[in-house]
Amino acid sequence: MNVYTTEKIRNVVLLGHSGAGKTSLAESMAYLAGLTNRMGSVDEGNTVSDFTKEEQKRKISLTTSIIPMEWEGAKINLMDAPGMFDFVGEAEEACSAAGAAIIVVSGKAGVEVGTERAWDMCEKFNLPRMFYVTDMDVDNASFRKVVEELTEKYGKKIAPLHFPIRENEKFVGYVNVISGKAQKWVGKDVVECEMPDYAVPYQEQYHDTLMEAVAETSEDMMDRYFGGETFSEDEIRAALRISVNNNEICPISMGSNILCQGTYALMDDIVKLCPPPTIRKAAGVSLKTNEIFQADYDFTKPKSAYIWKTIVDPFIGKYSLIKVMSGVIKADDLIYNKDKDIEEKISKLYVLCGNKTTEIPELHAGDIGAIAKLTAARTGNTLSTKANTIQYGKTALSVPYTYMRFKPKNKADVDKLSQALQKMGHEDLTMKVVNDSENHQTLLYGIGDMQLDVISAKLKEQYNIDIELSKPKIAYKETIRKNSDTEYKYKKQTGGHGQYGHVKMRFEPSGDLDSAYVFEEEVVGGAVPKNFFPAVEKGIAEGVLTGPLAGYPVVGVKAVLYDGSYHPVDSSEMAFKTAAREAFKKGFMEASPVLLEPIVSLKVVIPDSYTGDVMGDLNKRRGRVLGMNPLPGGKQSVEAEIPMSCLDGYCTVLRSMTGGRGDYSYEFVRYEQAPSDVQEKEVAARAEAAKSENKED
Repeated sequence: MNVYTTEKIRNVVLLGHSGAGKTSLAESMAYLAGLTNRMGSVDEGNTVSDFTKEEQKRKISLTTSIIPMEWEGAKINLMDAPGMFDFVGEAEEACSAAGAAIIVVSGKAGVEVGTERAWDMCEKFNLPRMFYVTDMDVDNASFRKVVEELTEKYGKKIAPLHFPIRENEKFVGYVNVISGKAQKWVGKDVVECEMPDYAVPYQEQYHDTLMEAVAETSEDMMDRYFGGETFSEDEIRAALRISVNNNEICPISMGSNILCQGTYALMDDIVKLCPPPTIRKAAGVSLKTNEIFQADYDFTKPKSAYIWKTIVDPFIGKYSLIKVMSGVIKADDLIYNKDKDIEEKISKLYVLCGNKTTEIPELHAGDIGAIAKLTAARTGNTLSTKANTIQYGKTALSVPYTYMRFKPKNKADVDKLSQALQKMGHEDLTMKVVNDSENHQTLLYGIGDMQLDVISAKLKEQYNIDIELSKPKIAYKETIRKNSDTEYKYKKQTGGHGQYGHVKMRFEPSGDLDSAYVFEEEVVGGAVPKNFFPAVEKGIAEGVLTGPLAGYPVVGVKAVLYDGSYHPVDSSEMAFKTAAREAFKKGFMEASPVLLEPIVSLKVVIPDSYTGDVMGDLNKRRGRVLGMNPLPGGKQSVEAEIPMSCLDGYCTVLRSMTGGRGDYSYEFVRYEQAPSDVQEKEVAARAEAAKSENKED
């Protein structure tokens, strides 16, 4: 592939609802650009962008893939991002590297929740956007309906550039709204034809909409428009380019991916209307001067790049995908990674096309490429030089809240699993592994259940590791509400020296649920020698790890050693530790023990129309709604406090209840006493587990 200068580059991400046709559109574009000599199919599993076995098996995109293509003297770096909500992190990474977005809408399904989420993502990353309506070859597809739905949602920004011509229920051509000319496909060629009578009113309507949008780009254009003047095609396209770049107009195009019709016009529009990096802003911090470094994709400035994605594959190796923010990055350059404080030499530079790599000598500012085998590099790192060290802000990705307990089916795979998850974590920043040592479980976090399922399948496929996903244990705690006074004598004689430890202890609530226990001694007269006090405390420290009530960690207990006895020969640290541990168990159960459950502060963001359903569901889950705050775009933020145990499966339920439009987040706030039925259930579960262990023994 040729080296392209900044003004010739277009970085475009495909967004939209899962199944809308993003991957087949990318395939159509790749075919037209000459990257393939035969169009692949999602069903057949032979597309350029969905190249992993898991994607081919599930017939959906799971990761963002890049397809660079040359078109009309420009380079289009096309990024095919997943539409499934569970893989939103991939789409967010792609948006951070993109300069514009094509939101793909199925003409058959119309505007879906994925379309709305794609729009919101463009707003978040301030991306100019265009719509492309697919499935025009399908009988029940309706371009007009999609335009109406989009206009209703987003107002006068929506401006059709083309609309379909049908004959005998077949998609045969299109009308160019700007020129007012109708064209038909004859074989692979496009020929001008007469506009059908039914298309004339649509042409007038869409042309007026477009002219109004164009007129609003400047006062001069507005005056001319109201003066009855007509604009030339060149003027319209120039105004469109400015308006698209400023997010004032969102053009709509359409076509058929399968027939590769409409794709040519879309690719032309990408080159003509989407902004090159030269007119986008980008800023970091110069760590030499502590001043703002306006990179702005200027090739004359010191070289710097941002790692926006990492690919770690056992078969093709590790690639750090970079976007050049300033200067020109070349093979053999020495680059400095401030985040890892390491200087490395770039051995080779690549561009990726699906899973295929092509070596290139250099990448200009604004371009996207890959560097292999940067050992310390991670997604979000900045690459620059030691002479001009630059730091860019890291992309804010969605936080994972869905989690499952996991363990390897084969115990011999523990170390292997840890290494595999570490590598996968470099690639997927919305995946998180948490070791919950208190409850003896390891937790795998993700955006949703499907993501966790895919991680499990990848471990099996790529690393030959089987894992078992199960419902996690809730991080309950145990404490006491009353005081108790108890003693325990540990006495054992087995020939020779025996074991003897005798303690008398009081137990009471300490009032501090942030610490497990407080230990004090009030022994007088040497009933228990001072050298055994640490052993007594060790016994308490061991006892609080697994509570006597239901086996959960103990908090908020004050233990006071006030008396006891010892044997000058048989007493030992072990004997007093054992006596203290047993005294703790006995005293704890006599002090009105209770189970504490974790309470989280929950925030649910939903469209207004779902507020009643969501609040009703929260009440069923023992949630306490604290209030609601209106948000822009007809949304509500519902704030509540809810037991952690009641959030099991909430991700799936919320999506089902809101048609995928709801989002939630939570954070731990405190522990509260669990209801009696919850406590009884946990105590019974522990007793059942103990029975099972005894049977196995």
